[in-house]
Amino acid sequence: MRCTDPGAGSAVTSDSNQRLPMSDLHTHRVKVYYEDTDLSGAVYHANYLKFFERAREHFIGPEVLASLWEDRGIGFVVYEANLTFKKSAGLADDLEVRTRAERQSDYRALFEQTVHHVGQDSALVEGDIDIVCVGESGDLVELPGVIDWS
Repeated sequence: MRCTDPGAGSAVTSDSNQRLPMSDLHTHRVKVYYEDTDLSGAVYHANYLKFFERAREHFIGPEVLASLWEDRGIGFVVYEANLTFKKSAGLADDLEVRTRAERQSDYRALFEQTVHHVGQDSALVEGDIDIVCVGESGDLVELPGVIDWS
């Protein structure tokens, strides 16, 4: 399902036909595989960025992202990323990335993301990821109206 109605005010969730306002919390599950870890068996620090990226994609909706690019030449790039590492995850851990988004300007949105063991309150990693919206030429364009960034 694609979110193409500018008045819809939400994005499509990754696992249903329900619409999700951007201010709501979205949870994306991640399994830690051998390829995600370093020699000691802990998740390699850069892989948390991959987990965050995947969660953001599912937060907005892969169909929405594909439609924005294919139909309008609009994409998103990371402008700034700040991560705080509190505790390591390890091989075979079941994790969840919790994500919220907030519009910062006409061109930029902040994703507040945390990684947790499934069902746990304490965050292993906290991240603030600023994204900007760009056109095919790489120039800034306004955040699309098909997504409610409030």
